[in-house]
Amino acid sequence: LVWLLVLSLAWLGPGLGGQDKDEEVIEEEEKEKKEDEVLSDEIKEEDNVLVLHEHNFARALREHQLLLVEFYAPWCGHCQRLAPAFAQAATELRNESSPARLGKVDATAQTALATEFGITSYPTLKLFRDGNRTHPLEYTGRMDSRGIVLWMQRRAGPSATLLQDTDTTAAFINSQDLVAIGFFKDLKAEAAQAFFEVAAEMVELTFGVAEGAELFQAYGLSADTVCLFKKFDEKQTNFPVDPARGLDTAELMRLLRVHSLQLVMEFTNETSNQIFSAKIPHHMLLFLNKSSPEQLSLQDGFRAAAGGFRGEVRRPHGRDTEGGFGTPQAQCPPFPAQVLFVVVDVTGHGADVLPFFGMTAADAPTLRLVRMKNNRKYQMEQDDFSESAIRTFIQAVLDGKVKPRLLSAEPPEDWDTRPVKVLVGKTFEQVAFDETKNVFVKFYAPWCPHCQAMEAAWEELAERYKDREDIVIAEMDSTANELENITIHGYPTLHYFPAGPGRKMVEYKSTRDVETFSKFLENGGTLPEEPP
Repeated sequence: LVWLLVLSLAWLGPGLGGQDKDEEVIEEEEKEKKEDEVLSDEIKEEDNVLVLHEHNFARALREHQLLLVEFYAPWCGHCQRLAPAFAQAATELRNESSPARLGKVDATAQTALATEFGITSYPTLKLFRDGNRTHPLEYTGRMDSRGIVLWMQRRAGPSATLLQDTDTTAAFINSQDLVAIGFFKDLKAEAAQAFFEVAAEMVELTFGVAEGAELFQAYGLSADTVCLFKKFDEKQTNFPVDPARGLDTAELMRLLRVHSLQLVMEFTNETSNQIFSAKIPHHMLLFLNKSSPEQLSLQDGFRAAAGGFRGEVRRPHGRDTEGGFGTPQAQCPPFPAQVLFVVVDVTGHGADVLPFFGMTAADAPTLRLVRMKNNRKYQMEQDDFSESAIRTFIQAVLDGKVKPRLLSAEPPEDWDTRPVKVLVGKTFEQVAFDETKNVFVKFYAPWCPHCQAMEAAWEELAERYKDREDIVIAEMDSTANELENITIHGYPTLHYFPAGPGRKMVEYKSTRDVETFSKFLENGGTLPEEPP
């Protein structure tokens, strides 16, 4: 039996060893095959999206006149949500035989490409035209399939329809509620080319272009002019091109966005994107219950006041009025800053925004003015819905004569008994500005997933320092509380207020974990330098 066992091992041993060697060879071959695939410039596709890496990127640029590339991270939630829309847009463009194609690069794996194109956030989309690798264009469209398709179609051209006679032009104007037409005596001139750039960028608006003398005459024009035709408010708004300065693309886009809006907008699901994308610096809001005839009648004075505030924003170094692009300010009469007038139905879509103002439906009718750059809200001492009162109030806010109305919740009874101190607007200063304490504050929104993810770490940090007299760990719900001199733009935001006179607030921007928080506190509000 022993000999049989020895002989069996002797016979089987080489076979078993050979099998191990065969498996090693197969694994090695598969590894080499994968490496060859990575090193190859072959371009594979996933759902009509080109899969790009550093070895096939140059080939993709050579083969595709217009290539929109998404630089993504596999773990990024925004990238994951964009993926289906990006694939759908790629399929639509390919089905219509467009010269535009979409590609994607895993920026976490293709670090050389990420570095070359300065990728610092995900997803980042860049357009490469005619193989130009050094000056890609940043994507500025909507992050949905329709927005991507429209944006690419405008860049594939033409971005504006050529109008050659009065009948065609009239039909073009009547085809939409809103169209922009550039009237240029020379379509190859610099101003006309700038207009085509604007048309390529503003995909939400339909553009035409004309150069015939009969068309200039038909629409009462004598010089190069961009006209906005509307089926509401004033039917035609003209923006003459300054012959000396030419056409400022950024200014024209701003004017078109502003004047594409109705004089008084109603806040609905359909109009909300228009209202905010116009980037008008002040919003005057009339909150009312549309089921009440008495409250509906308040719109008359509101609308009458709106006409006086549709002019352009005052600019300290600016120069222009609605009349054109580039008129020196010294030659311009005074004009009011821009204010967008919006009606908000507290029983409709507007019900969702009431908490932002600390209001309920029972507070209607009422007026609020919002300064958009910092979300400061202003309120009349006593609501007066007459045209003159509304005008006077708005001008007083613009002149800095009215203080903002700041939201503040009531402090909970146990706000200072737990390790994490709960701050509200009315108690913030007495805690955060206490010169004997180092105060570390988390500004959060209850619905924010990033805030929820770091909640346990913040509690643990507070527990660790609860016996330190000189350190306070606190939090404030920024959706229910506002501060006069601190504006929170994103959640969570972490600010550190060091002890001592003349203290300066420090924003924490590092990793959100207990150990890094602790190093930051122990080092007096900075993170120690790590050895190389």
